[in-house]
Amino acid sequence: MVAAVEKFEDRFLDREVSWLHFNQRVLELAEDESLPLLERARFLAIFTSNLDEFFMVRVAGLKRRIAAGLAVRAASGLMPRDVLEHIWTTSRELQERQAAVFRDTIVPALREHEIELVRWDDLDLEEQRSCKKLFKNRIFPVLTPLAVDPAHPFPYISGLSLNLAVLIRNPQSGKEHFARVKVPPIFDRFVPLGTTGASGRGARFVPLEDVIGSHLKRLFPGMDVLEFHTFRVTRNEDLEVEEDDAENLLAALEKELLRRRFGPPVRLEVEESISSGVLDLLKEELGVVDEEVFRLPGPLDLRGLHGIADLSHEVLKFPTFLPTTHSRLAEFESAAPVDVFKAARRHDVLLQHPYDSFATSVQRFIEQAAADPHVLAIKQTLYRTSGDSPIIDALIDAAEAGKQVLVIVEIKARFDEQANIRWARKLEQAGCHVVYGLVGLKTHCKLAMVVRDEAHHGYGIRRYTHIGTGNYNSKTARTYEDLGLITTNESIGEDVAHLFNNLSGWSRKPSYGQLLVAPDSVRTGLVEQIHREIAHHSAGRPSGIRIKANSVVDEAVIDALYLASQEGVRVELLVRGICALRPGVPGLSENIVVRSILGRFLEHSRVFWFENGGDPTAWLGSADMMHRNLDRRVEVLVRLPDPDSIASVGALLDLSFAPTTNAWELHTDGTWTNNGAEQHLQEMLIERQRKRRTTGSQMG
Repeated sequence: MVAAVEKFEDRFLDREVSWLHFNQRVLELAEDESLPLLERARFLAIFTSNLDEFFMVRVAGLKRRIAAGLAVRAASGLMPRDVLEHIWTTSRELQERQAAVFRDTIVPALREHEIELVRWDDLDLEEQRSCKKLFKNRIFPVLTPLAVDPAHPFPYISGLSLNLAVLIRNPQSGKEHFARVKVPPIFDRFVPLGTTGASGRGARFVPLEDVIGSHLKRLFPGMDVLEFHTFRVTRNEDLEVEEDDAENLLAALEKELLRRRFGPPVRLEVEESISSGVLDLLKEELGVVDEEVFRLPGPLDLRGLHGIADLSHEVLKFPTFLPTTHSRLAEFESAAPVDVFKAARRHDVLLQHPYDSFATSVQRFIEQAAADPHVLAIKQTLYRTSGDSPIIDALIDAAEAGKQVLVIVEIKARFDEQANIRWARKLEQAGCHVVYGLVGLKTHCKLAMVVRDEAHHGYGIRRYTHIGTGNYNSKTARTYEDLGLITTNESIGEDVAHLFNNLSGWSRKPSYGQLLVAPDSVRTGLVEQIHREIAHHSAGRPSGIRIKANSVVDEAVIDALYLASQEGVRVELLVRGICALRPGVPGLSENIVVRSILGRFLEHSRVFWFENGGDPTAWLGSADMMHRNLDRRVEVLVRLPDPDSIASVGALLDLSFAPTTNAWELHTDGTWTNNGAEQHLQEMLIERQRKRRTTGSQMG
């Protein structure tokens, strides 16, 4: 049966190319005239951040493999060098397209609403005087010009910093010098110039680098400023920590974080007006090749558009949305917060954030556990959390109240390592048992368990468990779509208790009754479920597979889905980001459709739904179908124990795959097109949420 799939040698799309298509979909949101204008500006900023991380991690990894002589052919059949060249070409086209959208569409549209993004030459005399005063009083004191000459080597350029390359000349000797001025990130990227227009509500903004560039003579008194140009460097910022050789993972990681700042460059962005002489100097000193140079219209680094998108012009934004308390956690007859333990004992609670409030569900669950005298212990994983985390405060309160508190802190969560190290130390100081997971594995699962003595209820010890698809982060819970289950199911509680013991001690339990746990059983468990659907179909029973994930890359899972398609099983995939599966190939994947939904919320939940001969089953959890998730992370999927929860997940997927729901659809050649449908999933769920208080259903 495997041979029937493997004869299709080009059955996998390239993961890096697929990621570029994902970021193109983000850019298409910025181009979408049906979306509010400031939200379109924000999508330009998100596009920039996405591409930055892609270069820092994925492109850096490709370059590292090529340099180390480990350039093996990818599953797509492409060699790393071929992929790298495709990335350079495609990302350059996308960045040029982004610049054109900004210049030709967003800026003129903003101007119509009295929000003007202008350059220095567009300022009137009064505005220039205002900027001169700002420069003198606030900006000038923090600038540090760095000259390059035999006594001053070329300065280190930090990754993603915005810089001015300045060419100056000594008027007495006639000798020219190069200098670099870093644009301070502590100031607003776009400097406000005050209100304008008849309404008094408009505003004008000028890029900070324009203000600095126009006052360079103050930085280099007595010198002639010949030219200056903006540039930006992206560096390899992926972490490499050899855990087996590190006696103390925390110390090893702190050391590696210092080293990360000096990673080799992987991209050089420059304004298209840069002179060839200055560009040649930058290339030589930074060690970048021509293909890594991106000449773009200014301004560079459009992440600063987040500041513009935050302006208080509500008519130019998505309508305000406030999460509501889940119906099973809402007390209509009382102003006091619901007892989460009492509610969970009555019925499982299936949450969908941000529609269901994180603060009045998961956060309240941990806070009530910390304050409850009957709670004996709290155990929790933390992968990413917010800087002022109420969850961490509650865990500290619990420890200080004498409860047993175990926290599995993943200090290797990419780009959040320093924050996690700080919180790990704070938790330890409060008396929490802090564990950094398993050597060689990132702890990515989202688990919380509360152990409660309920002898007063005539029960004994009861476990309350939360298993989710998203981080315990009150801030991202307002913008990330995630699912979570609060349950008192005894089998799930026992499985989660064993898993926490695996993570904190030396016990080893590779199989569980209600959980699939990577790296031991997620891949094999899902493949087994897929084969079960094939058996149902062959026996004439109802069959079908629906998966919602961020990424689908793992070849073993994809091959199992291909086999299901070949046997006649209907397969529907909802993939936000990367998809290496090639749908619609005759004889291989005619029965597979792949969709992608993007919008105001980041679709982040992972769901695995199987028709199961007419008795559907559903799993949710933290695992994407990627090698790193299935082989190098501790991931958990939980089988939903409650028919109501399974039905709610099924209804969500029905809505997602409905032909009337707007989505991008993946074609056999790897390209994506939007189906143009007028109904948007997230808008429908927001509207459903508004009505949910009166319906009393879980997820609508």
